[in-house]
Amino acid sequence: MSPAPSQAPTALEVPGVLTADQIDRSARYLLASQEPGGALPWFPGGHLDVWDHVECAMALTAAGHHGAARRAYTWLAGVQNADGSWPAKLRQGRVAEAHREPNHAAYPAVGVWHHLLVTGDTAFAARMWPAVAAGIGFALGLATERGEILWARGTDGSPGDHALLTGSASVHHGLRCAAALGARLGQDRPDWRAAADRLGHLVAAHEEVFADRGRFSMDWYYPVLGGALRGPGAHKRLDERWDTFVVPGLGIRCVSDQPWVTGAETSELVLALAAVGDTERGTRLLADIAHLRDPDDGAYWTGYQFAEEVNWPVERSTWTAAAVILAADALTGTTPGAQAFTADWGEPGPDPRGLCGCPL
Repeated sequence: MSPAPSQAPTALEVPGVLTADQIDRSARYLLASQEPGGALPWFPGGHLDVWDHVECAMALTAAGHHGAARRAYTWLAGVQNADGSWPAKLRQGRVAEAHREPNHAAYPAVGVWHHLLVTGDTAFAARMWPAVAAGIGFALGLATERGEILWARGTDGSPGDHALLTGSASVHHGLRCAAALGARLGQDRPDWRAAADRLGHLVAAHEEVFADRGRFSMDWYYPVLGGALRGPGAHKRLDERWDTFVVPGLGIRCVSDQPWVTGAETSELVLALAAVGDTERGTRLLADIAHLRDPDDGAYWTGYQFAEEVNWPVERSTWTAAAVILAADALTGTTPGAQAFTADWGEPGPDPRGLCGCPL
């Protein structure tokens, strides 16, 4: 039998950085932003995308607001397209951008696995399984023969003409969590594990097959955050471009050539650091973005343009607060859900089919 739903806030804190009350206040900002049907927009009354919606739902789970998280996932399953995808952008129940992205479709697997790890609610996970499996199926439908994932499918059904490193790394994360979820539910999918092995190898060892987005910090840390890189390779990657992106005392740049730090990217880097055991630098970075926090309600400004000394854009995005909560949990291991980000899936070996050009 599934455990009774918990509504009590989790005693989640990062000593010297964020108190339990501060984190709970941030979670309550997410609750206040949630629409009656369960949707979690970027800000109250705004649009949403599935990836950021799931990020917010995971933060609610980590903070102990399990009922609100279940409403978010239930809403998500209710608006899924027949092909397993979701529109790229929704606004108050209506399609705002109709193309479909595989990283959006794969990310609910991470969220549902995270929810199961925290709550033990296998009955709810089983109810969400069809939506998770359909999303993974859509994402894999955009895989090339070599294994990377094309960035989107257009409104006319045509696939994109290139793959993105961050997007493929996120799909890799979804595949790993989906396979783990399936194994827990008696729905073993060795084909998903094989696809994850191929994709993880490309993300870890063949950056050249992806479009060049190296100026974006996400392309720097996402191979680690998405679980394709662990161990010495992960440490080496993070160290190589640390000085390019990290602005001491402020956070990390979203793009290398702009004087703009962002809270979500900084928090995601903290997740990557937690995954490789570097909690010292992760804790310091989480402390560095305290300047983005609104002390009144725990919301976070999306970013800070430090040349002009202004918060920009003028929005307090829900997914930034959500990323902070998840980073806090990963640093401290307060809930079992942290394992959705810190699990060591193992270093991927070469593609056994040899399609990447590596020796077998």
